[in-house]
Amino acid sequence: MARTPSTMKPLGTPAPDFSLPDTDGKTVNLSDFQNAPALLVAFICNHCPYVKHIRSAFTEMAKEFQAKGAAVVAISSNDALAYPADGPAAMAVEKAEAGYTFPYLYDESQAVALAYQAACTPDFFLYDANKKLAYRGQMDDTRPSNGLPNDGKDLRAAMEAVLAGKPAPETQKASIGCNIKWKPGQEPAY
Repeated sequence: MARTPSTMKPLGTPAPDFSLPDTDGKTVNLSDFQNAPALLVAFICNHCPYVKHIRSAFTEMAKEFQAKGAAVVAISSNDALAYPADGPAAMAVEKAEAGYTFPYLYDESQAVALAYQAACTPDFFLYDANKKLAYRGQMDDTRPSNGLPNDGKDLRAAMEAVLAGKPAPETQKASIGCNIKWKPGQEPAY
């Protein structure tokens, strides 16, 4: 299992625009979330053991914070030609099986992952009401084989703070996961 850390993009960075298809064929745009007091953008995929490990806890956390007004969107940017299990048809199955209550978007060109400086799955980017980056990094300290609680404590604390109009905690740890499966020649320099 490759262990790739997130890039830890500078806080305060504006959310990059996107316009991507959901698993049901609907196009979802950043502007669809303009009135949300918090927006969580999660880069995930279907086959990554790190994502599988947090899948249930993340799904429940997303539902909880959506009920409090937060917007959540997940994006898969993996090369579906090389990794067919991460393509749109498999994403639709994953969304249904996991019970995702948020859009699950496909970034075929990988331009959105590059704009966000996403590096791994899972990689979380939390934006405040002004769509400025308030938190980036891990959900919590759990990993597939370390036995630590899968409680989402880091991301949960950041979501609660942003929804209350407060800054996210200063201590933010990089997420760890599988690297995004870049198309040949698309590998980022960051």
